[in-house]
Amino acid sequence: MKYSGLILKMFEAFSIDRWNDLIRPFDLVEMDKAGEKMVLAYIIGKFEEAAGNKINWNWMINASLFDLFKKIALCDIKAPVQDLIKAEYPAEFLRLNEWVLEQYKKSIDDKEFFSQFTIYIGQKAKSIPIPPEDELTSRVYLAAHKYSTMRELQMLKLVNERVRYEKIERDLNQTLSKYTELRGLQLLLTKQRPFEFLLKIEQLRFQRRWNQTPRIPNTSVLGHCYFVAAITALLQKECGVPLCQKRVYNNFFSALFHDLPEAVTRDIISPVKQATDALPQIVKHIEDEIVGRELVPLMEDFYSSELMYWTSDEFENRVLLGNKKTPVSFEDLNLKYNSEEFSPVDGKLVRLADHLSALLEADISIKHGITSEHLESGRANMLKSHPVGKIINGIDSGALFEEITKK
Repeated sequence: MKYSGLILKMFEAFSIDRWNDLIRPFDLVEMDKAGEKMVLAYIIGKFEEAAGNKINWNWMINASLFDLFKKIALCDIKAPVQDLIKAEYPAEFLRLNEWVLEQYKKSIDDKEFFSQFTIYIGQKAKSIPIPPEDELTSRVYLAAHKYSTMRELQMLKLVNERVRYEKIERDLNQTLSKYTELRGLQLLLTKQRPFEFLLKIEQLRFQRRWNQTPRIPNTSVLGHCYFVAAITALLQKECGVPLCQKRVYNNFFSALFHDLPEAVTRDIISPVKQATDALPQIVKHIEDEIVGRELVPLMEDFYSSELMYWTSDEFENRVLLGNKKTPVSFEDLNLKYNSEEFSPVDGKLVRLADHLSALLEADISIKHGITSEHLESGRANMLKSHPVGKIINGIDSGALFEEITKK
């Protein structure tokens, strides 16, 4: 599999602490930041689309992956230090970027994808211009990046002396002031309805997966959601057909929001969900009711139906036929419905990515020497349910699982 090594590399972001020079009342890790940033990018971007502006979502999805790759490679160099190197030692900054790319040459066995990574690194360094048609998308993405950092700081302020964070806060406010023409950001900064919706989603940062067992590294539900979205974005490249842009967009964001109901129901572990034959359907029905009552009223009209399309029957391949959600086979998804008008979603691929994330969460902890009956049985069940030769949306899931656990 082309991306098995890269998926393992991305998992390292669960172990990269953020704000480790401040008192932290809860774990703040890079994968969670990536998840919240893309939730914010979605909210701000949808406001821009509602105003008639075009957002290049595929550019933004790749940007989030590439930034995560770079962060993993340079996790020991704080962002302000990188900014100083960029400003005062541009030649050295260029060599640093070349070094980052070098770290991924063996992991990215996809020339086109690596070329896109190289171009993005150049755009970040301002040695390659961002195309004019993508400038708004870049501004939305950067606003989401800075505001997600501000949200972390706002939570940390409660337990830190002001002298520890006042310069950081001042610099963040100054940077955010450059993006205040963005309507979504305006509403977030003034704590309007999008902020209330964000507060619900942020609860996923505080919910720990596998809550019944010790594990290294711990993973939050929100971090897991971004990891599933990132895996989906990579695996869809091996589905055997070029995907239309809407399908790429749907796949990533349906994966990012696949556990959205848990913002109001909390994470119910799989063994409990499956305690009786009827319980999975009952839990799903209750989740849908609570989401409709507590989350939908916080969504904007111009994206609520899209979010509900993504989170309802989230693990089924599906399309919209006359605005009606319709399950379809993978073959039909490729041959009949692989175009914008049908809003196709590879739900089974999202499920595969979800299972792969769970497998890695168990397997890597076991390899670190932190294990339990829950982790051992969880890993065994995942491997058993994905034997070699099982094909899911063009991917041999068993071969992928076997390869990735042997690395």
